[in-house]
Amino acid sequence: MYIIIAILLFGILIAIHEWGHFIAARLCGVTVHEFAIGMGPQIWRKEGKNGTTFALRALPIGGFCALEGEEEASDDPHSLSRQGFWKKVFVFAAGAFMNFLLGVAILLVVNCFASGFLVPVAAGCAPEFAAVNGAPLLEGDVIYSINGSRIYLANDIDLLIRLANRQPIDMVVLRNGEKVVFEDLAVGTFSDSEGNPYEGYGFYRSSIVLEATLGARLRYTWYTAVDFVRIVWYSLQMLFTGGAGVNELTGPVGIVSNIGEIGAQSASFTDALLNIAYFGAMITVNLAVMNLLPIPALDGGHIIFLVISAISEKLLNKKIPIKYEAVINMIFLALLMALMLFVTFNDIMRLFGRGTAP
Repeated sequence: MYIIIAILLFGILIAIHEWGHFIAARLCGVTVHEFAIGMGPQIWRKEGKNGTTFALRALPIGGFCALEGEEEASDDPHSLSRQGFWKKVFVFAAGAFMNFLLGVAILLVVNCFASGFLVPVAAGCAPEFAAVNGAPLLEGDVIYSINGSRIYLANDIDLLIRLANRQPIDMVVLRNGEKVVFEDLAVGTFSDSEGNPYEGYGFYRSSIVLEATLGARLRYTWYTAVDFVRIVWYSLQMLFTGGAGVNELTGPVGIVSNIGEIGAQSASFTDALLNIAYFGAMITVNLAVMNLLPIPALDGGHIIFLVISAISEKLLNKKIPIKYEAVINMIFLALLMALMLFVTFNDIMRLFGRGTAP
């Protein structure tokens, strides 16, 4: 059941992304040859208006929106290559925008079922904290930011502390509506709430429940969407700094497995659907951010080429031939496919290691 839900979820996320490109292209008067969900051989097709073929393909690992003049120069006035700079940016960015919009919409629906929202607060601090840092952290202080990064959700604290990598941190808390700053909190030996020594920053954490009013639902919908965007950047930061390894990346197989586990561990079918929807919102926001990275073959890479070509035309009065971009895109697409195969292999091996492979 949950595997089927996961496959349907992937199909929806891909369809929404490509639909964004499709609608943007139509609005800009660009010819769309094919709107496809999946890759590989066609298993279903329908000829639509304006010569567009709508197709479903055998492999549920992606999709595409084939535009006239996207990969090569075209004399057709309705080709993408003949459009202006901002129209091209609009077409390339529309898929990611629709993914982000879908994520916000899903989160809003999920939050309509929430009975309250957790606000991270301090539950006091170790007896040694005040002596080391000059002032105590009081019970009920709302943890506002760490190292300049806003705390939107309770689990942000763990992520930001992990990013700090045991280095001193600056933390801001809200006390009676006023900001109180603690600078250079260092890892040391402190006593926990039971008096036992431990290595850490010396403060205890808890949370309070904020009533789920309409304003709170809207606010936490936006907070969560923004948090999902930050998680992508933090994950990339950890990947490049060694805080996380390539082996920790998860692809479609791992995501489907995670969705199955989320469903199986939920208390009821309704809870399972809400938890899977939340996970799906995170995936679609991640797709939006990843697609806008300035990497050739991705939407962000296309936009970067547009910027470079515009600068070249402005300074040198010469456009960069689209065939060069096509070659670079093909090379990076092959590299991305190789990375996907590697990640998929790791996902399968992890499943066998957990004894959950089919």
